[in-house]
Amino acid sequence: MSQTPAVRAVRAVRAVRAVRADEWARARDLRLEALRDPAAPVAFLETYDDSVRRPDSFWRERTERSARGTSARQFVAELADGGEWAGSVVALVERRGAADAVGGVSAYDQAHLVGVYVRPEYRGSGVLKELFDAAIAWAWSLEEPRVERVRLLVDERNGRARAAYRKLGFEPTGVTAPVAGDPVEGAASAREFELAVARPTGC
Repeated sequence: MSQTPAVRAVRAVRAVRAVRADEWARARDLRLEALRDPAAPVAFLETYDDSVRRPDSFWRERTERSARGTSARQFVAELADGGEWAGSVVALVERRGAADAVGGVSAYDQAHLVGVYVRPEYRGSGVLKELFDAAIAWAWSLEEPRVERVRLLVDERNGRARAAYRKLGFEPTGVTAPVAGDPVEGAASAREFELAVARPTGC
């Protein structure tokens, strides 16, 4: 019996690792692919039309920050067969009392997962869990700040993503916020739900 691409993918992931600064073009291409996904309007605040016009210098700087900094880290799931990337996630560090990634003020020292994307043929394979495990482990490893929790925001219209995050242990906090700069034409008062996982005791 032949295996589906998703089943093959989870068995063929060579590594989930931090992106390298010199991989900016691959990071750009994966991001642009994500922004063309049918779910992009309820998954990302950026749009393809805006992003495709950004200069190479933007992507170089963005990837370098995510590769080497302590305030952000991008992880990719790399397949053993040819090194294709099956997906990616970015962890942003938000400090207590400082501005967070969506214009609010963080009440915690926390990591915020953004830019979550798994290519359609690898969804349901376990790639998302491997990406999240790597990003969360990195967050817990930070000495300064000592991250208290990892959170994410999910659009109320993105039920599939919300179910996937709940399956990975993220629980609703009760916090909601309007979708800033909602890219869905004609949308009215759409909201995002905050889901989070607390730092394990003794970690």
